[in-house]
Amino acid sequence: MTMPPELDTQNLLVITGSQILTAAFPSPSPGTIEVDQKSGKIIAVHNRKSNHATHYAYLPIQQFIQVTDDEVVQSGLVDTHVHLNEPGRTAWEGFETGTKAACAGGVTTVIDMPLNSIPPTTTVKNLQAKIEAASGQCWVDVGFFGGVIPRNEDELVPLIEAGVKGFKCFLIESGVDEFPYVKETDVRLAYEKLKDQKTVLMFHAEMEAERSTTSDSSKSSPGIKPLPSPHKYSTFLSSRPPSLELTAINLIVKLTREYKTVRSHIVHLSAAEGLKVIREAKKAGLPLTVETCFHYLCLTSEEIPLARTEFKCCPPIRGEANRELLWEALKDGTIDYVVSDHSPCTPDLKLFEEGDFIKAWGGISTLQFGLPVLWTEARKRGCSVSHLHTWLARNTAKQVGLSYRKGEIQPGYDADFVIWNPEETFTLGKQGIHFKNKVTPYEGKKLYGVVKKTFLRGRIVYDSKESGIIGDPFGELLL
Repeated sequence: MTMPPELDTQNLLVITGSQILTAAFPSPSPGTIEVDQKSGKIIAVHNRKSNHATHYAYLPIQQFIQVTDDEVVQSGLVDTHVHLNEPGRTAWEGFETGTKAACAGGVTTVIDMPLNSIPPTTTVKNLQAKIEAASGQCWVDVGFFGGVIPRNEDELVPLIEAGVKGFKCFLIESGVDEFPYVKETDVRLAYEKLKDQKTVLMFHAEMEAERSTTSDSSKSSPGIKPLPSPHKYSTFLSSRPPSLELTAINLIVKLTREYKTVRSHIVHLSAAEGLKVIREAKKAGLPLTVETCFHYLCLTSEEIPLARTEFKCCPPIRGEANRELLWEALKDGTIDYVVSDHSPCTPDLKLFEEGDFIKAWGGISTLQFGLPVLWTEARKRGCSVSHLHTWLARNTAKQVGLSYRKGEIQPGYDADFVIWNPEETFTLGKQGIHFKNKVTPYEGKKLYGVVKKTFLRGRIVYDSKESGIIGDPFGELLL
């Protein structure tokens, strides 16, 4: 085949295979993707598996990638709930290590949460500090959320103008002093500022029923009373009951009904008791979306051993019956998507020697392993690779206003891809972990789904057969 005269082959990359998940087909199908590596964009998608000699003989063989029949090509994953913690808590995580972990897991876009960095992303000045810290360190594309705290409502519109993708607030103590929780009066002030803006207000949805509607500087641990056996997970679980989530969800739905021009979002839903209220709100057409996390779908309270504080997070991992209800809600669309809530810390804060679930830091590290962790459980429940694409890329990209360039394989979109083998298994060990602190409750688990290659805007950034992470960081800051 001769080269089309208008085609610049120097920058052309072709990827072809039997299982390519494109926007044109609901399931993986034979296909060929043409990429302009200069612009980083997809320029054409063909519904055929191509042959180099027949279709691209004019192209150097190193620019033609033929994927094996047992490997799937899909758009790069978009994780919209990640704590990269830089600046200020870079011993916990950082832009370099966190984004390396992302690309090793097929995640090509992450949105950084406004905490636990110091300073938090609650002012334009603080956002600028985060931008400066991130510059030149990112192996994937990175966006930022702003934070809503008491008395920062005048910062919200300027933060939107500076490029944040939305806002997060806590209705309960966040665990860090620099990011205090908000009360209903604070939330109303935020809604008033945001009601004419294209953005989303996200809630850590735990809240004590007896709290007043004014801000409080109390630092007491919410809902926690002296309890026996802090080494037992059940002790911690009883301290964060589903009623905390349900109280918060009821308030969020009430406010969403009043402020219908602002999208509202519930982060990391854990308690299935909230699903009835959420379903009713969605049925009524309220602008409400909901996420859950890998750990709520893939772990259960019954399996957590004594003193194993790497399993602690807030809200907590709940029981098997609860997990199955979350799966049903994800499959029927009540829950919109799944994220990591990658929230690492240094190992000492997990108090492994003490094994105290009450005192240990709550947070789970999953960023690099979300795809295999979720797929291992999803395949047991009759879910497909296409379901994963919806939950991990399409809907997450839409949530943060990136669906015009991320989350699909179609012409004009960023050439972000993950190539993975859904049937290949591996046992997760510390040696393969790229995030900074090698602590995860999934260590030792056999997982289905091995990431082979990750491409960011047409350039390979991870190859399992080579040195792993490849090249230099060229991730963009999505502002």
